[in-house]
Amino acid sequence: MASDELPVRPAGSAVKAVVEGPNSLAVAFGRELSMASRSVHADDYINNHQAVAPPMHVSTTFRYNRDPEQLRPWDNLNPNAPYDSHVYSRDSAPNTTRFEAILTSLLGAPSLSYASGLAAFHAMIVFLNPKRVAIGGGYHGCHGILHIMKRLNGLEQLELEDDADLAKLEKGDVIHVETPLNPTGEARDLAYYRKMADEKGCYLTVDATFAPPPLMEPFKYNVDIVMHSATKYFGGHSDMLAGVLAIRPDRAEKWLPELREERLHLGGVMGSLEGWLGVRSARTLELRVKRQSESAQKLVDFLAEKKAAGDNSNIIAQSVFKIQHASQQPEAKDENSWLRKQMPNGFGPVFSLWLESEEKAKRLPSKLQLFHHATSLGGVESLIEWRAMTDPKVDRRLLRVSIGVEGWEDLRDDLVQGLERLKEEGF
Repeated sequence: MASDELPVRPAGSAVKAVVEGPNSLAVAFGRELSMASRSVHADDYINNHQAVAPPMHVSTTFRYNRDPEQLRPWDNLNPNAPYDSHVYSRDSAPNTTRFEAILTSLLGAPSLSYASGLAAFHAMIVFLNPKRVAIGGGYHGCHGILHIMKRLNGLEQLELEDDADLAKLEKGDVIHVETPLNPTGEARDLAYYRKMADEKGCYLTVDATFAPPPLMEPFKYNVDIVMHSATKYFGGHSDMLAGVLAIRPDRAEKWLPELREERLHLGGVMGSLEGWLGVRSARTLELRVKRQSESAQKLVDFLAEKKAAGDNSNIIAQSVFKIQHASQQPEAKDENSWLRKQMPNGFGPVFSLWLESEEKAKRLPSKLQLFHHATSLGGVESLIEWRAMTDPKVDRRLLRVSIGVEGWEDLRDDLVQGLERLKEEGF
């Protein structure tokens, strides 16, 4: 690993907080609390003020202990706030520490925050330092980072669904699985890729951005690192950039300090305002995601039913060429399938619509009232994107749909009226 080239500092109070603190609730109750309770209280152990709402700290630097005998390099312990002690915000800061505490509890593994999802992915690849990465379609930004790494060190990018490419994998390489997949919302079998990784001696990393808690628990499949673009569902309000890496617990004692050391040097730490926003958003994660996922399922079911009725019977059948979502995969109908086991609480709030023509796909967003035509996903607002706006390689008939917290019936009617307006205009 590239981290072997850097001296790793002793695990200080900030690392201790990430590893030990979120477990304090389970210790107090003798059992793990619900996700809803942990979203609100997983960072309570950090409290050192009477304010119920966590304060926002914008300082980049923090005073050392006035007692010279208590000075320890990079371990600036404040005895009045042992879990909220810091040196410099590129290493740790109050708001991001709180956010990491909640992420650690919700993801079920020690977690580190980053400035964006791509910053997290970049940090992960630098840390694991593979010679080869097997990756499928998915988010084009991750492919962009791998292209940069190829230019820097010759890293080879392999196709995840190509047997000839997979045969090239060797020990220490990375199998990177994005599930559900961007932009289609379709899922991949983590148990299958875990078995492959074990056979080849590879690391298995998972981008689970499209299936945050409570929809999926990747660590049940012994993945090595789980990443999220926390900008999406952990942020949830279209107003912050962040990324997260969660480390398999049995690897965390060694990997977590090394990743923090590399983050210090790479500089991909999230800002204090974003950390504060992340804590605010995490409080309602389960409420939002359940609502969004349930609404998306109802909408997909409606669209699929109308499409199946026949070519000329309704505006959906006349306009929609294909619907893609994990719930539309064959395994979704089998209660014992890998898909139902992997995603028992819903199939995610993102799906794709393929319209009959590029012109229809390009024009539909401008006819909608509730859906914003914008990139990204995961916010309380429903978004629709003519995906060709940000991904030049995607089919130009494809629309990516991210469901927010509005009433699903209103979203249904908005799509129908938008398609009707297109028809009236001759499209």
